[in-house]
Amino acid sequence: MLTPVPSPQEAAIAQGPTFYYSDGKTVIAKTGVNREAVTMDQIPKSMRDAVIAAENRSFYTDPGVSPSGTIRAFWSTATGEQLQGGSTITQQMVRNYYGGIGKERSVTRKLKEIMVALKVGREKPKDWILEQYLNTIFFGRDAYGVQAAAHAYYGKDVKDLTPAESAYLAAAIQQPSNFADPTGQNRAYAEQRWRAVIANMVRDKALDANQAASLQFPAPQKQRITDVLKGQKGYMVNVAKKELMERRGYSEDEINRAGLKITTTFDKRLMDQLRQTVTANLPSGMNRKIRTAVVSVDPKTGQVVAFYGGRNYLDEPLSSAFGDWGQVGSGFKPIALAAALDDGKSLTTSYDGSSPQYFNGTPIHNDSNENFGMVNLVTATEHSINTAYVNLGRDIGNEKIAKMAEKMGVPADQMSAAQRASAVFPLGVISEHPVQQAGVYATFAAEGEHRTPYVVKAVRDNDGRSRTFTEKGTRAFSTQVARDATYAMRQVVLGGTGTAAQLPDRDVAGKTGTTDAGAAIWFNGYIPQMATTVAMFRSDGKPLVIPGYGSYGGQLPAQIWSAYMRQAVNIKGYDPEDFGEPSTRTGGYNGGNPAQGLPANPRTNRPQDPGPTRPHVPTAPPTRPTVPVTPPGDGGGGTPGGGNGGGPGNGGGPGHGGGGGGGDGGPNPNEFGG
Repeated sequence: MLTPVPSPQEAAIAQGPTFYYSDGKTVIAKTGVNREAVTMDQIPKSMRDAVIAAENRSFYTDPGVSPSGTIRAFWSTATGEQLQGGSTITQQMVRNYYGGIGKERSVTRKLKEIMVALKVGREKPKDWILEQYLNTIFFGRDAYGVQAAAHAYYGKDVKDLTPAESAYLAAAIQQPSNFADPTGQNRAYAEQRWRAVIANMVRDKALDANQAASLQFPAPQKQRITDVLKGQKGYMVNVAKKELMERRGYSEDEINRAGLKITTTFDKRLMDQLRQTVTANLPSGMNRKIRTAVVSVDPKTGQVVAFYGGRNYLDEPLSSAFGDWGQVGSGFKPIALAAALDDGKSLTTSYDGSSPQYFNGTPIHNDSNENFGMVNLVTATEHSINTAYVNLGRDIGNEKIAKMAEKMGVPADQMSAAQRASAVFPLGVISEHPVQQAGVYATFAAEGEHRTPYVVKAVRDNDGRSRTFTEKGTRAFSTQVARDATYAMRQVVLGGTGTAAQLPDRDVAGKTGTTDAGAAIWFNGYIPQMATTVAMFRSDGKPLVIPGYGSYGGQLPAQIWSAYMRQAVNIKGYDPEDFGEPSTRTGGYNGGNPAQGLPANPRTNRPQDPGPTRPHVPTAPPTRPTVPVTPPGDGGGGTPGGGNGGGPGNGGGPGHGGGGGGGDGGPNPNEFGG
């Protein structure tokens, strides 16, 4: 056999990734590899048996490769299909232990792996191969090898593992990210996989049936997180790792041990300023269950230049900006506005803004039940008039609004069929991650060009090879539609529900969002160079009680937005830029005569912090989807849900618009949002 056995890659095993800020020089964090080698006599028989039962039943009799598995692996590599299995324990050990094998998906690499595995299988004792495998395989929680895994999951040496715990660790090898923190759907998957390993051990006579039946699922201890990830650093590292795995084709194992140099999109100056601003503005005594999220996106590139993910990653490992989410409320109305304008409506198109109105027998109210009469789309947006926006949805059809939301970055599976069919769909019954809302408003700032927000600019490996990443823009709607929608949202900040977000030297466009009972409050705003979303919500979906503030997006979120953006424009050196002018076309129910003339773009006499003008009396909170926590490979995740319960009632009006509930069960006329 001509293929030589390479030298052990001990150096590569110990090389963790280094994460950098956007300048490519300033280090965010360097995470090491958690690994401690043990000898075979320190590894209990139950651990060895469990791994063989889970990964390679024929380990002690095969030549190092599996003919059927090899065929599957070659087919998977050639076609690009993701097929389970294919690699024996010997092949996996060869990939992890020896240098020069590589991990790329290619027929050439796979053939080299097979040839080396066959040679190692002939020349090395099986116990030696198994020992190296158990000392190098990745188990999740940044743990390499069974000793590190035993401590990471159960706080004990590998020699002290029980058969149930051994089976859990063996089960984790295939998909370690699902086992790192088994909650929600991950818990169900982990337990199913664990039971399959136990059954295989019974099949292999490593356990008797009675012993197996008596075993209880060994839930691991809470994950401990290294101090190197304290503060915002853990959120940055996590979301970068998650993006590399989900969007750029890297495995968690490759990220953790290949010595990668990862340059993020995060501007350190903005990150520091954002943390300081949020900390300075959150009132003392505020319930710590209230989560604050802020995300800033460069509209021209889609890069997330700064975000605030929570008070401290060590205490709250789920990022409020990327992983958690809240019902968006009236922050969704500009999507409906864009859909209407794209459908041929104009800013002068008028809808009935009287209150209450009945739709399929369900009453819809404006805030404080205020009756506006016929209003054009500027006024409907400025004062967030619920009934006008419900009529807009009935006019153009909710499906056009949903399609527009998809074009602007809202995944289709976050908008259920029941929500799409509900009269209150235009009022914001769905839930989004704050980064998604920032991407929506960045689309307006980019004059209709949508780019999915991203956080990794470049990756360089140990051999000096670099990959750079960009997001290609797709047109969601025309430049003129964007300018018309922006004009309407400028009025929100000039004299509507978002006046607290004003900046002293430049125009701002944006939209407040307040949901049923104040369970989530938002301010989404932008200037031509940057879009920023501020959100506050509780992970349990209960109403917000913020000392000294009401539960409106136009209050504390808008205040945080303005305080941060005043500093951000100076840090970035952004000169004031004008938004494009709205079109002069007319049309709508009034035969082209707007209910009110379009305002003349005033830029003076801006109140600094008037707050909302109409009180909102919340009733019951909506329910929010449960998002499983998956640190540290996350920063996000969870199953996208559809919306938060509740119904429309009294949202809208100048005090604050829309966002009434109507989750999967449809609208509830006894609740309302703003």
